Amino acid sequence: MSAQGLVGRIAIKLMRPILARMSEQLLADFLADVAKARAETLPPDRGLQFLFTLDEALYPAQGWLAVAYDGGVHTKHRHTRYHDFFIDRIRPGERVLDVGCGIGALAFDIAQRSGASVVGVDLQEKHLAIAKERFSHPNVSYLLADVVRNPPEGPFDVVVLSNVLEHIDCRVEFLRGVIDKVRPTRALLRVPMFERDWRVPLKKELGMDYRLDPTHFIEYSPESFIGELEAADLLVTHQEFRWGEIWAEAVPQIYTDRKHP
Repeated sequence: MSAQGLVGRIAIKLMRPILARMSEQLLADFLADVAKARAETLPPDRGLQFLFTLDEALYPAQGWLAVAYDGGVHTKHRHTRYHDFFIDRIRPGERVLDVGCGIGALAFDIAQRSGASVVGVDLQEKHLAIAKERFSHPNVSYLLADVVRNPPEGPFDVVVLSNVLEHIDCRVEFLRGVIDKVRPTRALLRVPMFERDWRVPLKKELGMDYRLDPTHFIEYSPESFIGELEAADLLVTHQEFRWGEIWAEAVPQIYTDRKHP
């Protein structure tokens, strides 16, 4: 920890008794006034960087509190209803590979509501432990594996990539490898957009990290998304732009070539 960080920790510890007696609204107003007063003393670029840094520091806390608020599942599952996009495009009896399934909320919902059989794959053992405890289903199995290096053997009818692709560096090669080994008839994808908010390009212009997550290798424009899938021999047959994300269905080019020789 830096000397400045240590001083900050000590200051917070000394102020904690006073802060604890303040109401949440009074404390929020006080902290906001302090931040604005400091930003006003800075040139516009540094003032913006300062305020954006505060926002970035608070964003993870909003995320884990949103998970706690809904009893262990992020409220975005409920608010954005993105599960519906996947479920509406999966038919009863199909075999589905959910790559990066996390705690299994989507895999469970697909099996429960569509009647499909789902294999959920994730790199994190702790995620799969929660999935097996909270989201078990007769038609869902969970597998600890690195799909980038070793995709499960197919065939699967559908591959689901929900907020997964942006975490992979060599995405075109990954997609080609999955399609080749899994042999799906279609892929269902959900990825974050770069063009989700005016502050995103401004952060980039200021030389700041503009990504929603520091593990993202990319956040897409509609053009870059289409281009990347085409490079992986996937044809986008449907896409929607919602909640600052692209939701899309794509078909391996081999199937479209067969239909249109």
